[in-house]
Amino acid sequence: MTDNSLHGTDDAATDGGRAADDAATDGGRAADDAATDGGVATGAAQQHRQTDYLDAEVNILNPSTPYMREHLRIVWTGFAIWVLVVFGPVTATYLAPGPMTTTMPIIGFPLHYFLVAIGAPGGALILAAWYARRRDELDDKYGIDHDVVGGDA
Repeated sequence: MTDNSLHGTDDAATDGGRAADDAATDGGRAADDAATDGGVATGAAQQHRQTDYLDAEVNILNPSTPYMREHLRIVWTGFAIWVLVVFGPVTATYLAPGPMTTTMPIIGFPLHYFLVAIGAPGGALILAAWYARRRDELDDKYGIDHDVVGGDA
C-alpha cells in the first residue's frame, strides 16, 4: 500500500495539476455564471432553476413561471395545428366523400390521398420549423443561451 498522508490539501496535483484559484478549474466560466446543460441561464431562467421542485407543487396545465406558460402555449398551439393537419383530410373525407375522393387532374390521385400522403408529412416539417423558431424567440426573450461556453459538444 502507498501512504498518501504526506500530501497536503493545498497540493496542486490533487485537482488535476491546477491551483485552486485557477480559472480553468470551473471550465473557464466566471464565478457568477450559472452552468447549465448546454448554455448559460440568466434572468428568469436562473430564478426558475433555483426552485426546489421536490417541495413545490408543479401543475403542468397551469405553470408557475411566465416562461413555462408561454412555452406551454406554443406546445398547445402546435398540437392543435398538428391535429388539423393529420386528422383534417380524414375527417373531410368522411364528411364529404364526393369532393375528397375525386381524382386530381394532373397527378391522377384522389384529393384525400394527396392531402394525407403529401400534406401531413409536409405539414409536420413546417410545424417543426415553426416550433424551433418560436422556441428560439422565447429563449431569447427570457435570456436562455444554448451556446456552449467552454465545454466539448
